[in-house]
Amino acid sequence: MEIVNKIIETNKTSTNIKKQIVLTHTSINVKSYLKSLKLRHFGNYDKIPNYVITKEGYILNTLEDNQYTNLLSSKRINSKSITISLENLGWLEKEPLKNHHINWIGDIYKEKVFEKKWREKFFWDPYTEKQIDSLVFLCKKLCKNYKIDLKSIGHNTKINGTESFNGIICRSNFDDTKTDLSPAFDFELFEKKLTNE
Repeated sequence: MEIVNKIIETNKTSTNIKKQIVLTHTSINVKSYLKSLKLRHFGNYDKIPNYVITKEGYILNTLEDNQYTNLLSSKRINSKSITISLENLGWLEKEPLKNHHINWIGDIYKEKVFEKKWREKFFWDPYTEKQIDSLVFLCKKLCKNYKIDLKSIGHNTKINGTESFNGIICRSNFDDTKTDLSPAFDFELFEKKLTNE
């Protein structure tokens, strides 16, 4: 697999101590997401992940591994984390009297949805197996390079002590108001591929 450099110049801080990989999602399509990372706040947007993985499985490097911005809830978490954002619309709503769903900004979604009630939402944009394959590849590479434990919490619900976990976690493990990664993510498949040599 190939990692494409799409480094975004912004205000950022650097540190060489990394203990976590934090998984998030974009909440919009990747083209709009990348544009927003570059242009929001007049080019000074401060919530940029280190990597973005598209639905097709392309890995885009948007920030150097040792750099961080304010993507997560605290400076302490941001500084010791490498963040990976998967292209995904997140939660969806059924449009009344229509044959499609919409995301939080009204983008139309006509594909099959994943249905599960979680955090007051019912419909979710599915993640792709290509994304999971690329995510496994990238996590293995980063864990080896930064001596991060190649283990995952393996679910998306909030748990205490997440800040001190050494391994792979989701933003929703920190905060019960966040919905990434959503229930549409196949944690079982991810864990199986992650531990399969």
